[in-house]
Amino acid sequence: MIRAFALAGLAIVAPFGAAAHQLVVFASVDCEAVTVEAKFSNGRVTQQGDVRVLDGENNLLTTLQLETDGTALVPLDSVDHSGGLLIEVDTGSHDNYWIVTPEDIARKCGS
Repeated sequence: MIRAFALAGLAIVAPFGAAAHQLVVFASVDCEAVTVEAKFSNGRVTQQGDVRVLDGENNLLTTLQLETDGTALVPLDSVDHSGGLLIEVDTGSHDNYWIVTPEDIARKCGS
């Protein structure tokens, strides 16, 4: 009898655990800007959130809003990227980050 209740409880709780997801952040550089993309691990696009851009010393350079397609554009001429950039995305309930190294920027800019 106890096993039956335990199995029934597991059957009710299991779908909720399977629905858990995390925020996936990706950033790419094209020499003029950093394109930030955020989505959930289930593929759903993050439609709102804050994008914080920090330098290599963890100093906040700027804060942007995600567009409804889950992206944000950080013009490289608007931030000091010499020490690399830390891109943080926070949706209020989920957060994650991506590191853009000085080498990533130099490689894309042909330097």
